[in-house]
Amino acid sequence: MSSIRLALAQYDFPVGAVEANAASIRRLADAAQAAGAQMVAFPELTLSGYPPEDLLLRPSFLRACDGQLQALAEAGADGPDMVVGHPQGRGAQLYNAASLLRGGRVQHTYYKQALPNYTVFDEKRYFTAGAGSCIIELDGLRIGLLICEDIWVPEPARQLAAQGAHGLLVINASPYDQSQAARRETVLSERARESGLSIAYVNQVGGQDDLLFDGGSLLIGVDGRVLARAPAFEEHLLQVEFQSGSGEWQALDWPATTTQSPDAILYAGLVRGIRDYVLKNGFPGVLLGLSGGIDSALTLALAVDALGPERVMAVMLPTRYTSQLSHDGARRQAEAAGVAYHVLPIETPYESVMAQLSPAFAGKSADTTEENLQSRLRGVMLMALSNKHGALLLSTGNKSEMAVGYATLYGDMCGAYAPLKDVYKTVVYQLARWRNRNGEVIPWEVIERPPSAELRDNQTDQDSLPDYDQLDAILARFIEGQQSKAEIAEAGFDADLVFKVVRLVLVNEFKRRQSAPGPRVTRCAFGRERRYPITSGWR
Repeated sequence: MSSIRLALAQYDFPVGAVEANAASIRRLADAAQAAGAQMVAFPELTLSGYPPEDLLLRPSFLRACDGQLQALAEAGADGPDMVVGHPQGRGAQLYNAASLLRGGRVQHTYYKQALPNYTVFDEKRYFTAGAGSCIIELDGLRIGLLICEDIWVPEPARQLAAQGAHGLLVINASPYDQSQAARRETVLSERARESGLSIAYVNQVGGQDDLLFDGGSLLIGVDGRVLARAPAFEEHLLQVEFQSGSGEWQALDWPATTTQSPDAILYAGLVRGIRDYVLKNGFPGVLLGLSGGIDSALTLALAVDALGPERVMAVMLPTRYTSQLSHDGARRQAEAAGVAYHVLPIETPYESVMAQLSPAFAGKSADTTEENLQSRLRGVMLMALSNKHGALLLSTGNKSEMAVGYATLYGDMCGAYAPLKDVYKTVVYQLARWRNRNGEVIPWEVIERPPSAELRDNQTDQDSLPDYDQLDAILARFIEGQQSKAEIAEAGFDADLVFKVVRLVLVNEFKRRQSAPGPRVTRCAFGRERRYPITSGWR
């Protein structure tokens, strides 16, 4: 009975960092060899990072990837075999490729056959689909190589089984959403049962603009059973063994995943998104407006967990409408977190601007204009602090607000990154309670109070919006579920309320186009995968 040892590099390979990614590959290959691995497999498009988008249209970028691939092959002559993802041009065609580096040279190169062009994927813009299979022979065992989407359709795995593969190795850059892990396992189980081949599936980790990659690498048995799961949002060099007798991959001392609840995974993803966006873009830290409400409170907790308190500044910008509960809750959280904290009242600048505007407002009664002005003054002051300190401003709005336009352009929408942009309000509360499970991080009175923008006396969100349980249920059906107004009403929701909510979603597209990026955690985030026209007669 023969066996082989592999390492799966569940790591972050940032987009565009070609030299740094090559250095990480060399370092991890050395570590894999020291642990006894004969081969190490890296994620999809390791050298370029995923997704490289229009960097792929730059010849100099492609040349850099080619050069680093050759250098890796030559430098690794005495090291383990390496399976490295990279873009590769052939004449006028560009391929999403994976190469086997062995003995100081590129021995085989495989081209991805199935190119995804849905949700966040746009691979047909750049790549040509490959047509052939690839089997890697190692110590008498034949391992079929696939790239990500190849395993989501039956034919590539079926071809490898027919060509005598003993097992499958799949390298991936599969983005996270809250239901993706379950879908992956279902698809991989189907492919394993169809092909009769055990699957080793390695996925990358990290935040890239509005995408999160969760890792969650897997081993699947020939009968479709999940043999091992790697933790989400953690980097690991995972050791595996394939034995000819069982025909299955076996995990060797993988870290445990039993404590990773869905809330824990989502929270870890948001933390990772903040950390990677801030550090990869070279910011020294972040700041945010801390209002005493639930959204900014959760954002502060996430930022501190992502970056440490020394890199976070919280700013309270009160007016006459700011309650004592907001003052007390914000101060307590900031002090407990150990962040820099400033209270900068905006009442005086607000009165000054209103005095300047009063002649032009003559004959007009007060309305949301005055409320929005408060929010915009806060945005001005927060952006001034961002400029002065060089810190990135976090926007604290959630998906429910962004969906219906309950947010102020150039006010609370100011910011370079919005951690809760794809998190519904009901889930904001859920995560806040989860974060407090082992001790109060977010003041309980902030969690339990009725939500309010505090832009006028005795204001609550429900003056303008339905209860968030109802609102979020309607939004999820309309946005993620693509249901019509009639279908949502038929499901038991008040028809007038459904029509109001849907209209708000549609008429506020112009706001969302100007919003900061934020991490995608649902199946239909505002951004690259939900592209509706601003100007449209469809209602």
